[in-house]
Amino acid sequence: MLRLPGLIDIHVHLRDPGQTEKEDFFTGTSAALAGGFTTILDMPNNKVPITSIESLKEKQKIASQKIVCDVGFYFGSLGQNLTDFKEVQNQVFGLKIYLNQTTGNYIVDEKIFKKICEVWPKKMPILLHAEADVIEQMIEIAGQAGQRIHICHISSEMEFKTIINAKKKGYKITCGVTPHHLFLTISDEKKLGPYGMMKPSLKSQKDVDFIWENLKYIDVIESDHAPHTIEEKQSKKMPFGVPGLETTLPLLLTAVSENKLSINRLIELCYENPKKIFNIKTDKNTHVEIDEKEEYIIDNKNLKTKCGWSPFSGWKVKGKVKNVYIRGEKVFEDGKLLVKSGIGKVLKPL
Repeated sequence: MLRLPGLIDIHVHLRDPGQTEKEDFFTGTSAALAGGFTTILDMPNNKVPITSIESLKEKQKIASQKIVCDVGFYFGSLGQNLTDFKEVQNQVFGLKIYLNQTTGNYIVDEKIFKKICEVWPKKMPILLHAEADVIEQMIEIAGQAGQRIHICHISSEMEFKTIINAKKKGYKITCGVTPHHLFLTISDEKKLGPYGMMKPSLKSQKDVDFIWENLKYIDVIESDHAPHTIEEKQSKKMPFGVPGLETTLPLLLTAVSENKLSINRLIELCYENPKKIFNIKTDKNTHVEIDEKEEYIIDNKNLKTKCGWSPFSGWKVKGKVKNVYIRGEKVFEDGKLLVKSGIGKVLKPL
């Protein structure tokens, strides 16, 4: 049995409050445990975006009653809430800015972003949604301001090269990639139909190969768990996004078994770097036990996520989560949740 520290996913959309038909704090954190994640950071683009202290506190309160793993939150901004930054900085793990159309549409321009960089505390990262046309300018603005930024879910060779160049300049920049941008390509989008539609979109094999070849510049693997119901995915107003909490680790463990990735690098990407970048407190008695030799087929009917589907359904993987412990208590065993809602902690940064 392989023992790993409880893994950290820094990019999750639990949809609670406001869109609990897709996911909620209980089902989403149950999916996290099934996937070997004991700490997750939840994005602020709820139906009512988390851009005020009041909405953040309400979200924390709801979460505290439902979660079965540890959850931290981000704050969002359109530039209208700069006076809240000081009060909120000890409650959240970063500020998320959207530069592109996304669920819970709020988007900022360069002028507003410059102002945000001046006010947001330098000790905590600003997270940017990659793939916008202005990403290069935003990186430059943050670099000149000495602001820490994290670029989420990179997907193309072009944007990755921009980030690599910024790293070489010494800018305070980190970046993450999702499993779907590591293991799927545009050809899979055609096969998957609406279940392969996400933002950023799937890219060419050339883009995927470039990311793998330059994985040393990636700081974090983040699921971007973005569940939507099957009915929504099949509708004319189909939303973008795919779930990922339960499939990230088995896909990565399979890559380890194929010598595409070392187990130490997996731990760096899914535990050590997220912990360091986002200043997350962890517990030495929180860990995951894996049968690294067990092979199985990912099956929609076995998923804990409320949306009940995965773009990786039907994939054969090697490496299965068997037991999960949080602060010494066994919370998950062989596909079964052993605890009731509310045992997880709402986290604050160190």
